[in-house]
Amino acid sequence: MKSFKNHLSLVIALVSILFSIQVFTVVDRSISAYKEKLTADYSLVLVSQKKLDSQVLKGKIPTLASISVISPDSVIKKLNTKISKNNLELLKVTLPKFYKLKFTKYPSPEDINIITKKLLQMKSIVKVESFAATHDTIYNLLLLFKTVISVLAFCILVVTLLLISKELKIWQFNHNERMSIMSLFGAPTWLRSAILYRLAIVDALIASVVAFSIFAFIASSSWISEQLNTIGINIVVFDKVNDFFVMLGVSLIVSNLLVAFIVLGHKEEV
Repeated sequence: MKSFKNHLSLVIALVSILFSIQVFTVVDRSISAYKEKLTADYSLVLVSQKKLDSQVLKGKIPTLASISVISPDSVIKKLNTKISKNNLELLKVTLPKFYKLKFTKYPSPEDINIITKKLLQMKSIVKVESFAATHDTIYNLLLLFKTVISVLAFCILVVTLLLISKELKIWQFNHNERMSIMSLFGAPTWLRSAILYRLAIVDALIASVVAFSIFAFIASSSWISEQLNTIGINIVVFDKVNDFFVMLGVSLIVSNLLVAFIVLGHKEEV
């Protein structure tokens, strides 16, 4: 029973680490997917007195994906439907040119400021509308959400590592007599500590399988799909191949590193 409790404690600690890492991964994927969606939806509008050359603009703004002309027809129709055809054509000629700019990535507030300054340096451009208030709010919310998740994941990681370290020290005390006897017979350190490494590897495998089962179930949940569809993104919540091997690798590295630290820090009794 005591041995089972020791195994269970380490497995739970490792599952906590794997859970926090995978949650961070899912959040990061969600934010990246949402940024792509925002990039597709976001556009910067500018007003120019002359026709603009798209190649010149792309030379000034490397992240510029496309530039399209905004037709003034809908605006003119709203002004007065009784304007003669000739006057309408004259009005179209005298009106400034309106352009919509889209980008290859979702720009930060700093990027927007730089882009706006570069555009306004062009003599023909009289106004740039970046919708800064809305854009900055959305961008800051994304950063805040990612930061909060990162801090929580880091705190869970630190606390769990401390718990694992304490648990492995208990294992060391339980096997201290056997290790001391083997030391008297000249057994090398790796052989004396073999049982600790074996237990760590077994528990790492168990923790990886448990974490795999949890996230495979979560990924298959229709509720998760509905939430993602609500915000208009589609991501891989859990990749059963790549994510599992990441989990397995992390659990093996963490458990074996902690065993190594304990073994190296072990002082032989005189």
